[in-house]
Amino acid sequence: MSRQVIPGIQEFLHEYPRMAIKPVSVGSSVTLSGVFDFSAKSNSGDEITDSYSLRILVPAAFPCDVPEVTEIGHKIPRNGDYHVNSNGTLCLGSRLRLLLQISFKPTLSGFAEECLVPYLYAASYKLKFGGKFLFSELQHGTVGELRDYVDLFGLKDPEQARAALRLLTMKKRDANKCPCPCGCGRRLGKCSFNDKIRKFRNLADRNWFKSLVS
Repeated sequence: MSRQVIPGIQEFLHEYPRMAIKPVSVGSSVTLSGVFDFSAKSNSGDEITDSYSLRILVPAAFPCDVPEVTEIGHKIPRNGDYHVNSNGTLCLGSRLRLLLQISFKPTLSGFAEECLVPYLYAASYKLKFGGKFLFSELQHGTVGELRDYVDLFGLKDPEQARAALRLLTMKKRDANKCPCPCGCGRRLGKCSFNDKIRKFRNLADRNWFKSLVS
């Protein structure tokens, strides 16, 4: 069985030596499993060093798709206070924001640094000190994701964000003929909002964006 080439896999395994590629696959994805050790510091100066037993499912389309992470231990409480999804995966953030963060450093180490470590830091901080979950104020599910997309697109309400997502599922020439979701009254192709749509369109293919609106 041929193994998927993951951008930055060797760098990741060097930085997190207790993680390893496992001979378990789902379709053409790759599974990494083991103990994930990290040390991080917040802007307030609080440094945390901790470890979690994790399974990371890396999709074949990475970095144009987002890995799924599951804690295979029982350190993180399985409730909404710790942002664990109903299927057991960790809620690291909205999928579109995660994809945008990955694009800044499109390697597995980049995903760990930009998406995974901040979540684990917040979980460890809450376990140690209590209080609110750091770095995340989103509601769970579609409502929370749409609110985040409103912010990402720089729009005013969730319906505008839905319209922007629908444009990303369309061919460029068809999308440009549609009303711009910013509310300017012009077609997308005649509005500067098209520049923002173009930026997101470059992150993934149309089928990926369809998964956000299905």
